[in-house]
Amino acid sequence: MAWDARAGPSLLFLLIGLAGSLLATSRAQPTDVKVGLIINAASPVGKIANTTIPMALDDFYAAFPNSTARVQILHHDSGGDVVAAASAALQLITVQGARAILGPQSSVESTFVADLGTRAEVPVVSFSATSPSVSPTTARFFSRAALSDAAQAGAIAALVTYFGWRRVVPIYQDDDYGAAFVPFLVDAITSARAAVPYRCALPAAATSDAVAAAMYRMESEQTRAFVLHTRAELAERVFAAAAEAGMMGEGYAWVITDGLTGLHGFVKPPQGVIGLATYVRDTPRMREVEKRWAHRYVREHRDAEGAHAEMGCYAVWAYDAAWAVASAAERLSSSELSSPPGLVGGKGGPTDIAGLGKSMSGEKFLRAINDTKFEGLGGRFELIDGELKVPAFEVVNIMDNGKERSLGFWSQQYGLTRHIYRRSKILNGELKPVIWPGDSTVRPSGWVQPTIARKLQVAVPGNVSDSYRPIVHFIVDPVTNQTTAGGFVIEVFEAAVRLLPYALPFEYVKAKSMPYDELVQAVGNGTFDAAVADITMTADRSINVDFTLPYEATAIAMVVPVRDQRSSTRTWVFLKPLRYDLWLVSAVFFLFTGFVVWAIEHRGNEDFRGPPSYQVGTLLYFGFSTLVFAHKENLKSNLSRLALLVWVFVVLILQSSYTASLASMLTVPQLEPTVTDYGALQRSAKKVGVMNNSFVLRAMTGLGFSQERLVRYPDAQSFHEALVNGSISAIVNETPYLKIFLKTYRDNFTMISQLNKTGGFGFAFPKGSPYVIDLSQAILKLTESDEMNLIERKWFGDDDDDGDAQGDGQFTSDSLSFSSFWGLFLITGATSLLCCAIHLVKFVATNQRELPSNLSWKGRLWRLAKIFDDKDPSSHTFKIKDDGGSMAGRNVAVGSPRIAQSEFGSPLSAPYTSEWSMERASPATGEIELAAGGEERVEVAPNTDGSGENGIRR
Repeated sequence: MAWDARAGPSLLFLLIGLAGSLLATSRAQPTDVKVGLIINAASPVGKIANTTIPMALDDFYAAFPNSTARVQILHHDSGGDVVAAASAALQLITVQGARAILGPQSSVESTFVADLGTRAEVPVVSFSATSPSVSPTTARFFSRAALSDAAQAGAIAALVTYFGWRRVVPIYQDDDYGAAFVPFLVDAITSARAAVPYRCALPAAATSDAVAAAMYRMESEQTRAFVLHTRAELAERVFAAAAEAGMMGEGYAWVITDGLTGLHGFVKPPQGVIGLATYVRDTPRMREVEKRWAHRYVREHRDAEGAHAEMGCYAVWAYDAAWAVASAAERLSSSELSSPPGLVGGKGGPTDIAGLGKSMSGEKFLRAINDTKFEGLGGRFELIDGELKVPAFEVVNIMDNGKERSLGFWSQQYGLTRHIYRRSKILNGELKPVIWPGDSTVRPSGWVQPTIARKLQVAVPGNVSDSYRPIVHFIVDPVTNQTTAGGFVIEVFEAAVRLLPYALPFEYVKAKSMPYDELVQAVGNGTFDAAVADITMTADRSINVDFTLPYEATAIAMVVPVRDQRSSTRTWVFLKPLRYDLWLVSAVFFLFTGFVVWAIEHRGNEDFRGPPSYQVGTLLYFGFSTLVFAHKENLKSNLSRLALLVWVFVVLILQSSYTASLASMLTVPQLEPTVTDYGALQRSAKKVGVMNNSFVLRAMTGLGFSQERLVRYPDAQSFHEALVNGSISAIVNETPYLKIFLKTYRDNFTMISQLNKTGGFGFAFPKGSPYVIDLSQAILKLTESDEMNLIERKWFGDDDDDGDAQGDGQFTSDSLSFSSFWGLFLITGATSLLCCAIHLVKFVATNQRELPSNLSWKGRLWRLAKIFDDKDPSSHTFKIKDDGGSMAGRNVAVGSPRIAQSEFGSPLSAPYTSEWSMERASPATGEIELAAGGEERVEVAPNTDGSGENGIRR
């Protein structure tokens, strides 16, 4: 065949066009990936899924037009029947070649379908099966693109704690959907220190009459806080019956789970209901999708009400689940997409479940679904171990127009907060104000006086001694058989119960005679619902029961007899007014003051001069003579007078205090305990009294006391008799009992030496009782108010009435110690030191010229010491006086050698033209003072040049 050159270009272009059209055709026809959809088309969730899933796929392929795979949905309507759902799944896997299944809708259906999917290795992705009964841990090929119901149990418990409810009743659908969630809910509520007294399980097909009967039974009970977890159809009947029974009025609280909140347009809960809803961010994309979804839903469901066309959690989960499956299919390789659909390796027919084959692409498809991450309508879509990651829950309040009002948010990280992802400043969280049922703004207490509930059986010991009736007593009238409980403990308990935010019906039951350890065990094993008595909280007892906060502080102490010490110490009683430290300091200051006065007066006062022994005696005598103000020395220096003045003031205060204390010791009984402290009691061999059935016996044994030394007595009278006759040396007990003992027997006893503190008195309840926290808070309120003081004064009297530890009008005078007078000693010591320092400074300054410069510092000190020991010639006390041996008034002529010679043994060495009057001459020093109008001083000194004449210095 010949080639036509003119036809070449045309043929070339034709071939290129054909290849392009073939390529375009291959791109325009992506590989179909068949995915089954099993729903109950008539149910609210089924209607939502029929609208949402196709819309989600349309949006996905509009966003990714060049996708190589396209999901083809194969619809099956199970009608809510488990067998129909399993049959549809088997047909999808074996006949229709579905590579994955969306759904089925309910949890009980998902359990069977997930098992089939795991056998055939076909992924099953559920967007509505929220029950924990089915999970990826039990079915490996099951993935949940919805939140598990278990995730909201913590949020409900947080609401219970926040609103202060102590009892909550769950109302749930009695199938896999409800029954599997209740254990998680009960555990969460219990961990929040609340109780679940009973549960209301309703079959899915329960009639309106059956639901109404259940509501009336709950209305007659005590609890008023309910958590509703059912499907939408049953929830409508529950709300209708509750409203008919009056359970939607003031005082009631209802919480619905997110499954009902997401369908509140179908359920129509009454106003005041609190709901949990999966948190969905309000984004432009969300608003755009929600608007289109509402139009599409109304168009596809002509009979739907306007409230139905609201995009709740099921619509969000279905949208994101379809998007995730489409995204995972897109990531499958061409070889996996080209592999034949259906199962391979099967041993039986299409109905042989045991012989099902395996899907060629199932393993990789499941991995692609679980690894899919994207920003979905509900936030970040991410499957962790096949479960949707929990973001947060929004707490909403249903209003009268059916709309939701946001109250706040809950997340595992931040708890209850008003603002998402922000920690609250309040410990238990913070929410906006709630509108409760009955259009009330008052928070329901969760409790009312029940009409048929059993009263709390409160055990009270009936064998309490009459000595301790003020603490607790229990009386049974033998004629009417009526019981009467009273005392401090009973009145505190009843006052605390009145402060509870709910009614707590109870009745007192007499407990037979038993130790308190056994009474606590009886409460722990359920024999009694509580024990109200003077029970001391100990570590061993807290193992069996829970105690409230202590309503009375206690400690272990001892009471011992006292004796008058006046007769035994009368000989040396004069030493007792002052303690040894004050005696010692006073003696030191007597000596110190005497020394200071001597140092100042020594050079200028003849009374402080003389031989050393005479000066020491004068120093000691002068110091101690100030005690009775009998010092006869006449002080010459103002400095010594100042020091003595301050010291005499201190002595006056000391003397007055000593006199008063001594008079008190001689006239007032000086009572001292026979046992001073715990150590003395333990070292002695005397016996010790303890109370019957008290834990003090065990405590004393643990502290080292032998059983033989511990004697048990039943009442205060027995203790008194034993102390009086000397059978025991002390009583060791808790302080409330000892105070009652001292109040009865005031004289000759004292309470001393608290050995250690105890846990105090508390009310005992079984482990996990919700009453413990509420009563503890009530006890705190009671303690902070004046009512507790009134109760204590009523049963124990005023504190002033108790008297002193030794009884009325008896006390022991304590010795005075240095700590009471250290300020006075500081003043007198500082004054004396200051005066002494001033005198020394003046002395050194005056005699500085008498110190030769060639002397060493030791020589200078020695020279100053010798000068200090000499008289002070400048002192006016040593001026010559006219007393017979003086030359006062004599005229001394100029150049009169006779006079000089007669007085000093040698003539004056120079004549004088002035006439002088001699006042005093000192042969010992060779110095005289001659006064001529008191203006000039003449000194006559022996001549040292060998001429035998005296020299004169002016």
